[in-house]
Amino acid sequence: MNQLDYKLLHALSVIIKQQSFEKAADELCITQPAVSQRIKQLEQLVAQPVLIRSHPIVATELGKKLLSHYQQVQQLEAELLPQILPDQPQSTLTINLATNADSLATWLIGALTPLINKHLIELNLIVADESRTLSKLKNGEVFGAISIQDTPLSGCEVTKLGTMNYILVASPEFKQKYFANGINSDTLKHAPGAAFDQKDDMHIKFIEQHFGLKGGSYPCHTVRSSEAFVELAKKGAAYSLIPELQIAKELTSGEIINILPNVKLTQNLYWHRWVLVKGVYKQISEAIIQSGFKALNISNI
Repeated sequence: MNQLDYKLLHALSVIIKQQSFEKAADELCITQPAVSQRIKQLEQLVAQPVLIRSHPIVATELGKKLLSHYQQVQQLEAELLPQILPDQPQSTLTINLATNADSLATWLIGALTPLINKHLIELNLIVADESRTLSKLKNGEVFGAISIQDTPLSGCEVTKLGTMNYILVASPEFKQKYFANGINSDTLKHAPGAAFDQKDDMHIKFIEQHFGLKGGSYPCHTVRSSEAFVELAKKGAAYSLIPELQIAKELTSGEIINILPNVKLTQNLYWHRWVLVKGVYKQISEAIIQSGFKALNISNI
């Protein structure tokens, strides 16, 4: 193999993003057989498979390395083109990053908005549980990820953003209905909670640690939205672990109350990104660090 063909890497990237050969063909403005042919050519070039045709479609270990390399090449190109072609209209730059839902619902949008308004940026925010966002960076799907893991991946660096504090909350009516005699393993078996998904380690571990109940032994809504957690609590439909940062107004107004005031869960959050972050990518990384420090009460000193 003498050199990589970036047209083929582009096809691989679009397939993984779209999770469909047909949709990839539409984005690339070619036929579906042509997309398949590009993947076949890439696999012939590297002499091994680059993706697994499953549901979802996933890249192989080599495919992940190629995706990560391709994203970094795109970053370098985005930085270079305005310098060598200053009079040419610039194309939209797609920025892929992974975040937990709670950061997205509280401070992250505010961090990114000034740069969105300044540059031609198309954000692709991949939302996952904070314990699983780092896999998106490892797989080459994103250039950076907000995670609870403190150890950087190879070729990446990490900065601690701060601590997000979670409290167990519900509406006053919900507390009266389900927890009039206190919160314990018996009353929790009949009170509906809310978790991000079936793999929400935060909720499951919290309830098990403090009340000895295993996941699945009590009712629990599955809701992939931090904002919906707040609404469920306000409407008296569930109790939930929610960041204090997200519900300051509701706590002040009394719409939501802390039903376990002597217990708080803390999560340290870290920003992982490539070591060689340049141009707009670097500006985004710096904005995330600065806003994270401010929102999560961490000094920049």
